[in-house]
Amino acid sequence: MQKIGFIGTGVMGKSMAEQLMDAGHTVHVYTRTKDKAANLLQSGAIWEQTVAEVAEKADIVITMVGYPTDVEEIYFGNDGIMAHAHPGSFLIDMTTSDPGLAEKIYQEATEKGLHSLDAPVSGGDIGAQNAELTIMVGGTQEDYAEVLPILELMGENIVLQGPPGAGQHTKLANQVAIASNMIGVAEAIMYAKQAGLDPVRVLKSIATGAAGSWSLSNLGPRMIKNDTDPGFYIKHFIKDMKIALQNAKKLGLDTPGLALSLELYEELAARGMEDRGTQALIKWYTRNWEETE
Repeated sequence: MQKIGFIGTGVMGKSMAEQLMDAGHTVHVYTRTKDKAANLLQSGAIWEQTVAEVAEKADIVITMVGYPTDVEEIYFGNDGIMAHAHPGSFLIDMTTSDPGLAEKIYQEATEKGLHSLDAPVSGGDIGAQNAELTIMVGGTQEDYAEVLPILELMGENIVLQGPPGAGQHTKLANQVAIASNMIGVAEAIMYAKQAGLDPVRVLKSIATGAAGSWSLSNLGPRMIKNDTDPGFYIKHFIKDMKIALQNAKKLGLDTPGLALSLELYEELAARGMEDRGTQALIKWYTRNWEETE
């Protein structure tokens, strides 16, 4: 059994930490808003007052926060992980962040005798609850093999993609694919409605054919029900798309589908929906900007 630190217990992080606890590991948690960790604390997680305390007490530190700026602060601040983790510790950043930042974390970690991997995830709240996340890993083969049993408690499709930063690049490719796919899902549902069809029946036909996708099967029904509760926040998807666009430009790649998706989601955010789930894209097509009908 390991002493695991978990920093960031939001929609997905909470369930991921629960999987570790259910397996018998001791989990030390920290999040900016303690209330978000209430259920974990009731289940036996140990609350720490600072990031530094988590790093000092854990052999493995997992971070699952919002933005690259949060990652930077958590790892490199005076009270951050780098300054307080003991040599030999494993640092696993599961935030979707910038590949360059993942490389920076690895370089400094190596200098301090620490092990670092970038391991962003896909699968949303459902995947986290069912321990079925896809986990995309960047790091060394040796470090990957060491932490794989821990990652397997949270996910199923776990692949070492390459050196530090490769996990983040893979997650950005994932977000590029989802960006255009979400437009397709929303437009397909709206087309079905406008044609006088029952969109639930339409999904039964198209979700298992060539049009099938995770978003169509899992978020399509939420769109039809007008359920905009967040499994993955619009504000975080916007963050991911911006990082992907920046890196695509560095690679000399044009991504018009990604740019259009970002434009639509930014309009939703401007209308006060940044804390809704990504399936709220359907609101753009209905022009119903309220959270519920």
